[in-house]
Amino acid sequence: MRNYVLTCCSTADLSRERFESREIPYVCFHYHMDGVEYPDDLGESMSFEDFYRRMAEGAMPTTSQVNVEQFKNFFEPFLIKELDILHVTTSSALSGAGNSAMVARAELLEKYPKRRIEIINSRGASSGYGLLMDLAADLRDMGVTYDEVRQWIKDNRLRIHHWFFSTDLTSYYRGGRISKTSCLVGSALNICPLLNMDEEGRLTPRAKYRGKRRVIREIVKRMEEHAADGLDYSGKCFISHSACYEDAREVADLVEAAFPKLAEPVLINSVGTVIGSHTGPGTVALFFAGDRRE
Repeated sequence: MRNYVLTCCSTADLSRERFESREIPYVCFHYHMDGVEYPDDLGESMSFEDFYRRMAEGAMPTTSQVNVEQFKNFFEPFLIKELDILHVTTSSALSGAGNSAMVARAELLEKYPKRRIEIINSRGASSGYGLLMDLAADLRDMGVTYDEVRQWIKDNRLRIHHWFFSTDLTSYYRGGRISKTSCLVGSALNICPLLNMDEEGRLTPRAKYRGKRRVIREIVKRMEEHAADGLDYSGKCFISHSACYEDAREVADLVEAAFPKLAEPVLINSVGTVIGSHTGPGTVALFFAGDRRE
């Protein structure tokens, strides 16, 4: 019988069904849109279609992380059941939720001194963070111990690659990440930026390509360059997208053709409402295990 639980935040951007089937409980971030607060509950309170449609129409959601009390309420039921907790957070370079989790941990351990709560920075986000959780769940299901899974996460979190491209620069301009001129010129020239997550978990621009077809080919090339065992890669591959399923499917088809030994078909998820509040519609992200992000 397991004596620990793997947990994470909703920003790992897997589906509710995937989290449940892998037995990974998650705690929800929140966002505000048009004066109303919603939980980042994987499209239940507001469908992803409605969320991205409203963003395309001009809505500018703001996000809020999980606070100390919410973490305490999330963790305590597991402690009551005498389970230790391995909680993995979204990148600390993107969110301060890990700090709130650490405060909650300290307060709960005073009340439950015989239990263990470990807070680990994933140095990732979206379904790359989700892929790390999914792989850790594989180890847990094989009977790997709490200490061994904890160490594996720390040793392998930088081996999860996160590559993103966007075909819509509007949210980058609205969020202050590019100028109005850059947005207008980039949109007119059909410029699609390619970004990845660096070793600190920061989203970093790497290149710009003209045209969606080009950037789709380039993102798959990055997987060919960095995936473990190259084209013989036999691990998992996840993709997330923000209201552009056809583009995500095209990337998935190219990946499945290039990597015939994949452990399972490419899993396509939606970019969640918190991450999507910053990317806006038109983003595709590709995640896989490979060499260290250095």
